Amino acid sequence: MIVLTRVDSRLVHGQVLEGWVPHLSVRRLVVADDQVAADPTASAAMAIASPPGLELEICPLAKADLTSAAADGVRTLVLVRDVLAAQTLHQRGALRGRLQLGNVHAGPGRSPRSRSVFLSEGEVQALEALAASGLTVDAQAAVGEPPIPLARLTAHA
Repeated sequence: MIVLTRVDSRLVHGQVLEGWVPHLSVRRLVVADDQVAADPTASAAMAIASPPGLELEICPLAKADLTSAAADGVRTLVLVRDVLAAQTLHQRGALRGRLQLGNVHAGPGRSPRSRSVFLSEGEVQALEALAASGLTVDAQAAVGEPPIPLARLTAHA
């Protein structure tokens, strides 16, 4: 079962492994990312960083089949690098429930929306469309922080 889908520019890192994995009792991480899937060194680093007993699945976004992960009862955290990847999963019917924005790094055309989330206007529109489809969209970098609803993120400019 997919317990959370998280947009995080850093993908697998300490906040995820030491915070979200134990907090959500996750037993499997799915990293849906073309760059990491094509880079054996990055994939190996993520595998080495993952604690024993945590299944790690790394696949290109186009090959991310989350049907079995949604239905098999194994508590799963899905990680994608950016809003576009989350939108792609949603268009394929693989994103339901909650979309968490963890760390979305600054970049061209992006403005700060929270301490850890920077979004372009196009990304804001995509997130608003995802929310309109029934997803709960919020930002929460770390377990101990309160989630910031999408409406508060989009009120900042």
